[in-house]
Amino acid sequence: MAQRAADRVAHDDRVLPVTRGVSAAIIPFLVLAFVVLCVWPRDTGRLFAWPIKPPVTALILGSVYLGGAYFFARAVRASRWHTIKAGFPPVAAFATLMGIATVLHWAKFSHSHVAFWLWAGLYFSTPFLIMGVWVVNRRWEDPTSDDDDAVVPGSVARMVGAVGVLALAMSAFLFLFPERAIALWPWTLTPLTARTMGAIFALGLTAVGAFTERRWSAMRLMLQVAMFMLALIVVSGVRAARDLDPSNVLTWLFAVGFAGVLVASVACYLRMEKTSR
Repeated sequence: MAQRAADRVAHDDRVLPVTRGVSAAIIPFLVLAFVVLCVWPRDTGRLFAWPIKPPVTALILGSVYLGGAYFFARAVRASRWHTIKAGFPPVAAFATLMGIATVLHWAKFSHSHVAFWLWAGLYFSTPFLIMGVWVVNRRWEDPTSDDDDAVVPGSVARMVGAVGVLALAMSAFLFLFPERAIALWPWTLTPLTARTMGAIFALGLTAVGAFTERRWSAMRLMLQVAMFMLALIVVSGVRAARDLDPSNVLTWLFAVGFAGVLVASVACYLRMEKTSR
């Protein structure tokens, strides 16, 4: 009996104070980056850690930052670890790739700008902080489902996971072969912005988790964040339409793909919310 009671305490699904603290500390940096990149996308040379051209890349990166701020804001207030756990490894992967890209393209950054040192401090520390939080907090996770917890159908979970695998494949291509990506991409890239896009696609790691975690309570927030980011990215594409090459077939594949995934995500979310009620 005592052992069973101890197990219940050890797996009470709590969100630790360190998890809330790290999440809260990251939010202001993400919001500030979003404001700079999405309000003044053509002025990044003066206001950001490095000049980003064309503006569509800045807008997409800013969209991702605001989506991240939403996730961490929810993590601060979360009461159960399993509802937010899936977001930490993808953020760590994104931050790790951004840190590596910073080292590889060190000369491209504005070293005299305070924004660069904020950038460097963030990406040289965040991967360790985020993975540290994930490792420490996961030991408190309750792997069981509540009686009223909806389960995502296997077919839907596999489809979500497949989207994640495709995103990771695109991430690897952009990050490992930036010169090839530059030749194919529907807007102008440099090796640095190609690797930045690769880091963004690495966030698809979240979707891969659907192969093993089908509790709706564990997927709800992740789908909210995905829908939020996708909607902002679609808006970014519209805002910076003149940066896109209409003769490139990838322009239309991306437009249809991102819009299609957004619509499918909304439909899935509404269906699962109805089921959970």
